Amino acid sequence: MSDTGSDTAIVPTVIDPATGRKAPAAGGYEPGHGSGNITKLALGAVGVVFGDIGTSPLYAFRETFVGPHPLAIDELHILGVVSLIFWSMTLVVSVQYVGILMRADNKGQGGSLALVALISGVIRKSRYGPLVVLLGVFATSLFYGDSMITPAVSVLSAVEGLTVVESRLAPLVLPIALVLLIALFVIQKSGTAKVGALFAPVMIVYFAVLAILGIYHLVQMPSVLVALNPWYAVQFFMTDKVLGFLALGSVVLAVTGAEALYSDMGHFGRGPLRLSWFGVVMPCLLINYFGQAAMILGLDDSAAAEAMKNPFFNLAPESLRLPLVILATCATFIASQAVISGAFSITHQAMQLGFIPRLSTRHTSEHEVGQIYIPFVNWALMTGVIVLVLVFQNSSNLASAYGIAVTGAMLIDTCLMAVLLIVLWRWKLWLAIPVIVTFFVVDGAYFAANATKVPDGGWFPLLIGGIAFTLLTTWNKGRRLMRERMTEAALPLNVFAKSAHGSAARVPGTAIFMASSNAGVPSALLHNIKHNKVLHERVVVLTVEVQDVPYVEPGERYSVTELGQGFYRMTLRYGFMEETDVPAALAHSEMCGGPFEMMKTSFFLSRQTLVPSAKPGMAIWREKLFAWMMRNAASAMEFFRLPTNRVVELGSQLEI
Repeated sequence: MSDTGSDTAIVPTVIDPATGRKAPAAGGYEPGHGSGNITKLALGAVGVVFGDIGTSPLYAFRETFVGPHPLAIDELHILGVVSLIFWSMTLVVSVQYVGILMRADNKGQGGSLALVALISGVIRKSRYGPLVVLLGVFATSLFYGDSMITPAVSVLSAVEGLTVVESRLAPLVLPIALVLLIALFVIQKSGTAKVGALFAPVMIVYFAVLAILGIYHLVQMPSVLVALNPWYAVQFFMTDKVLGFLALGSVVLAVTGAEALYSDMGHFGRGPLRLSWFGVVMPCLLINYFGQAAMILGLDDSAAAEAMKNPFFNLAPESLRLPLVILATCATFIASQAVISGAFSITHQAMQLGFIPRLSTRHTSEHEVGQIYIPFVNWALMTGVIVLVLVFQNSSNLASAYGIAVTGAMLIDTCLMAVLLIVLWRWKLWLAIPVIVTFFVVDGAYFAANATKVPDGGWFPLLIGGIAFTLLTTWNKGRRLMRERMTEAALPLNVFAKSAHGSAARVPGTAIFMASSNAGVPSALLHNIKHNKVLHERVVVLTVEVQDVPYVEPGERYSVTELGQGFYRMTLRYGFMEETDVPAALAHSEMCGGPFEMMKTSFFLSRQTLVPSAKPGMAIWREKLFAWMMRNAASAMEFFRLPTNRVVELGSQLEI
């Protein structure tokens, strides 16, 4: 670990207990993009946010009947499944995420990490505080497994539509899917700014086609709409208790992507996302699902069994199936792009919050801060996706692996929601408990049903999530232990400033020593005076704090303490969605005795080499893992955007 000035500070966010809304930030910031055309933002959200849930009709309805636990293709089961899909979409997406969790914004940002950051300032000192943080980290870890499965199952299911057009094309499905997926990851380095403009029009056309195909079959059999009555779902369970429970593992595929609504709230705002969901996405999806059910019910037994192998593409007349395959492939390509971009964004948040070591990050747009590219994450995801496609071979097999990560994250979000309602929003218990119990039952049932998929492939996202969780928690704990060890031997800076002033020669210029803590003297400063026996005219000990809010107000960016004899202690504060560009921040600061001129400023970094020891703290294997992560982390110079020709790095050894 480098003693480079990056740390995480817990800053409570003010919540109005009466409404559960965050108090307006200083400077008039209002979450949700209050300025701007809400309709334009809503249409943009259709192209970016809803790709995952929007492509679920390609496989969700089918998998309940031809998946690992097939159902009889009859009226009872068809109406029961489509009723379950309707009520799942209503309860999980519309009520839990859109209705409740989207009100829990951390200065406009959403997602598991943002939710943990929101509530940790209130409960972190309680005995449940660490558990809440771990739950949020585990939800984030599961997302990486989901980020691998979503592109694989979506693109494969779309390309498999070729077999509906012409069965002899079956051998080409796998090669075409692999080419498309590899191309998807290769283009990431150029960014989504240019192709992003095409996302919304394509997805709007796609959702319109979903609705048109569904309406075509609904007109022929409108009686299928009786499944809006939840009694048909109940009757399904009463008739087939075990199969009804197992069917939940496939039904939940219809709501995969619900978490994206919450995670992407910061990009589009609460209002536009709600408008997109209720005005476009949800109606089109439900019409298509009911249309698939109507089509199957209108066929005889043998034709229904054949159509159920791929009901989505069988909705279209034979002459239009190839254009539908092309459109669906474009939609899955966009859905996969959104998931990959989400992985970049979550990784960036985790880096800023101290759960992931510094990784090389490139910005792909001069105008949009959130458009980033992280090479390591990109190629790791691509490797995982290729392995998945080669091992599982088709979308039905992949669907068996799909769902466990999504439902696990949903169940964790429900746990965090319980803390949110009771501790932060302080709902009355008579109101909060029924809401919490309802969603624990719903999300718990989905998770339990998907747990039965573990032997059939569900182990993969759990394995990826477990590896990610181990890495994230090891890095976070290792950083904390190193800060504690360094603080134990730290010399107070004010004492050092007085003693060093008369014992070393002063040379012109400014020296900035990066420090991970506001306590003590950074080791680079001690080594510099020990070996070089000089001090610059101006010495600044700089700490960068990443706080538990997405953005820091300009007036709160800096704090400076003058220690005399040309010594200053400065703190720069950033939100977890901001870039830690130290030179840019210093260019706007004159708080340390005058402006900073980069050609007269030197940056000194401390690099600690970890020496594993038997000291209490972490197991030896975790210490070795932490040391490996330190060695492979991106340089502090790149992370803080320091000028390459103005950096001096000094090393030392440390035991934890």
